[in-house]
Amino acid sequence: MQPKKNRVDHSTLRKTGNIGEDAVCAFLLRHGYEILKRNFTVRGGEIDIIAKKADVIAFVEVKTRKKNSLTSGEEAITESKKRHIIKTAESYFLMLETPCDCRFDVAVVELDGGRVTRLKYYVSAFDASQK
Repeated sequence: MQPKKNRVDHSTLRKTGNIGEDAVCAFLLRHGYEILKRNFTVRGGEIDIIAKKADVIAFVEVKTRKKNSLTSGEEAITESKKRHIIKTAESYFLMLETPCDCRFDVAVVELDGGRVTRLKYYVSAFDASQK
């Protein structure tokens, strides 16, 4: 008899991710940002939140983890992930009528029992020159 394989419950992951993204959107709104888009997706990539403050667009990657996770949200931002985000941001820029400055931010959210216990926000966490 074969042992059961570990299965990922994608609906639970999505719910967890939504809690984190909602918390980050609320944080950004409190700090004067306008949310332009959530879950912007193109072939090969997704950006969790696209926000704007003054004349700067922030492409925000949100990593939500349960308390005492094996890997931190910071560790989940791999070079490959950065390349996908940058490529997706380039696609977004092609849709803009007026060019503007941008940056790549990362938000790490920790949950305990489905409640946000920590939100750490990294402004300019990486840049496109690292691709």
